[in-house]
Amino acid sequence: MRKAVVALGGNAISPPGEVDSITTQFKRTRESLDAIVDLLKQDIIPVITHGNGPQVGNAALRTEEMSDSLPYLPLGINVADTEGGMGYMIEQSLLNRLRKEGLDRKVVTLISQVLVDEADPSIEDPTKYIGTALPEAEAHEKAKQFGWTIKPVEDGQWRRVVPSPQPIDIINSSVVSQLIELGHIVIAVGGGGVPAFRNIKGNLEGLDAVIDKDKASALLGNQIGAELLYIFTNVDQVALNFGKNNETLLAELSLAQAKQYLAEGHFPPGNMGPKIEASISFLEGGGKRVIITSIDSIMEDSSGANGTIIKN
Repeated sequence: MRKAVVALGGNAISPPGEVDSITTQFKRTRESLDAIVDLLKQDIIPVITHGNGPQVGNAALRTEEMSDSLPYLPLGINVADTEGGMGYMIEQSLLNRLRKEGLDRKVVTLISQVLVDEADPSIEDPTKYIGTALPEAEAHEKAKQFGWTIKPVEDGQWRRVVPSPQPIDIINSSVVSQLIELGHIVIAVGGGGVPAFRNIKGNLEGLDAVIDKDKASALLGNQIGAELLYIFTNVDQVALNFGKNNETLLAELSLAQAKQYLAEGHFPPGNMGPKIEASISFLEGGGKRVIITSIDSIMEDSSGANGTIIKN
């Protein structure tokens, strides 16, 4: 069977402006499954990945608020917790949908460790904002209490920053491949996976960092030999000059055009940039096609015609 990686964005499951309740997350998850079912009917087996930005932020906030009475949990544990919790949500929703469709498939969630380089430049100069903005004095107090690195954002507000190193290897990608060969649907590298590095003895150790979900998804896709990469986000199409009067929506891009527009600064680092970088990496690593779109759009047309298609 042909293989596809379907990357559900954390904001696609918890859209900005909506109440971020578990009920809402389940609802949006169920809405994303049309594409999964359609792929199965085309004899394409999907591996599902997902973001966790809003969810891991909430998990980190809970551990901060409860630090006086419960042990403080490091970020890697928060990532693993949300990977498991969101995986359960997606797995249960998909099993119910498969039963309704009469499709006999098993679904399994894997907690994925992702190897990074301990010398990655982002570790020395972290830039990935997580958590809520705080007044400067409160931010410095929390930084001292929890050992954070913080940076200013705007209007006297500061936020925690953590490294976002490049993924080198999905530790359990061979297990994903074996499960796919058995015809099972796998949910993996949730939230980009749990960052880990090898110490001087070659043993794995966790790292207080987050890995970009789309970059990890692209790497997993290459390692399992996937042809397709779907990236679900909260916009229907990629755009040049996003949000400006001369905004131009892009229905299709070549690999060369994607690289050109990225170099020209059309895709900001904190927004569409990582998705385009992941798309380029996936195609250069042997993938055939990337589709970037919203859950609402893919529900209307699972071919991706309403989104942005990037291909060699």
